[in-house]
Amino acid sequence: MTQALRDPKTVRRRHDREIVSLAVPAFGALVAEPLFVIVDSAIVGHLGTPQLAGLGVAAALLMTAVSVFVFLAYATTAAVARRVGAGDMASAIRQGMDGIWLALLLGIAVVAVTLPAAPWLIDIFGASDTAAPYAITYLRISSLGIPAMLIVLAATGVLRGLQDTRTPLYVAIGGFAANAALNVGLVYGAGLGIAGSAWGTVIAQCGMAVAYLIVVVRGARKHGASLRPDTAGIRASAQAGVPLLVRTLSLRAVLLIATAVAARLGDAEIAAHQIVLSLWSLMAFALDAIAIAGQAIIGRYLGAGDADGARQVCRRMVQWGIASGVVLGLLIVATRPLFLPLFTGDSVVHDTLLPVLLVVALSQPIAGVVFVLDGVLMGAGDGRYLAGAMLVTLTVFAPVALLVPTLGGGLTALWWAMTLMMAVRMLTLWHRTRSGRWIVTGASR
Repeated sequence: MTQALRDPKTVRRRHDREIVSLAVPAFGALVAEPLFVIVDSAIVGHLGTPQLAGLGVAAALLMTAVSVFVFLAYATTAAVARRVGAGDMASAIRQGMDGIWLALLLGIAVVAVTLPAAPWLIDIFGASDTAAPYAITYLRISSLGIPAMLIVLAATGVLRGLQDTRTPLYVAIGGFAANAALNVGLVYGAGLGIAGSAWGTVIAQCGMAVAYLIVVVRGARKHGASLRPDTAGIRASAQAGVPLLVRTLSLRAVLLIATAVAARLGDAEIAAHQIVLSLWSLMAFALDAIAIAGQAIIGRYLGAGDADGARQVCRRMVQWGIASGVVLGLLIVATRPLFLPLFTGDSVVHDTLLPVLLVVALSQPIAGVVFVLDGVLMGAGDGRYLAGAMLVTLTVFAPVALLVPTLGGGLTALWWAMTLMMAVRMLTLWHRTRSGRWIVTGASR
């Protein structure tokens, strides 16, 4: 290796190029995903309020189901990236196929449960008598697309592991365009109403799954990887995903507790909370894009046996996370007068929002570190630690958040509790990365 290649500035530039080349397309794909629901809402909203209310309930159930299985993308990314780093492309794609087969099996199981249970699930969510029939229709039809949605998650993980985030972006854009066109055609052109919206989404999701499978199958044929289901491989993928499932469920519990507490504070507080949570989620997309780059790059370095390279890129990504958090925090503060009127004209909600947004802005650098280190440890396949750390975080957050209505402080106090949650996550993840125990080299952990 030449002196130029060992130069710190040269190394940083190389890491920066890698991070940007993976993170920017990943961000585009992440933003495109929620647009499915937005398009459906815009089109169905013109059918009537009961139809829109039904869509809202059904979409919430579907999004929850998909978020629970996001480990299909995370675990597959790490496993595939390690084998790419080890130079074994056939094994990398074989590992990815195991994840895809697992996604298909889980998707079929979810459909088998959802179809008969749809009325019960809608009732639990408290849909009104007028909205419930539409919600049940949408949920039953849309559930048929869940296997495709889960295959998309797993296949996205395969391509990320192969250091390709551009193809997921292109597929997401194509899926979004197809979904919009199909919804308009089936809802209004064919006169199918809310059922047309559901079928349009299912068809678009199936098309996305087919596009991903074509890319993966081509890669398998090119590198001589088997496409047949392998029981041992599928079982290993499932075992790798369990800790990440625990982590995801713990994080979902944090968000549900926060929403439940906000609802107890009053109508203005829950309205403001939903606005802040939407903005917080948007900020998370930007930071999660860096985390996705971290998963792919760290997995590749460890698979190649380059522990020093993994440490260096980890440090650089932490710097990216902090800088991104600072920029996002400043944007929140600077653009408050512009975006607040877009959400509500209620002066009480405005007054409630202002101090909360300052808290969120201050917490963004912490969030930047959390997302990056989360991605680093996922890329290292350190799922068990991530699960344990998130359970610790939930244990600390829950009692603090639940005491907010009693102790006072309103929504601002609740979001300070959310900031505490992120700080605890940062400390647990920072401790792990500093220890070096996450660094396990080789084609598998």
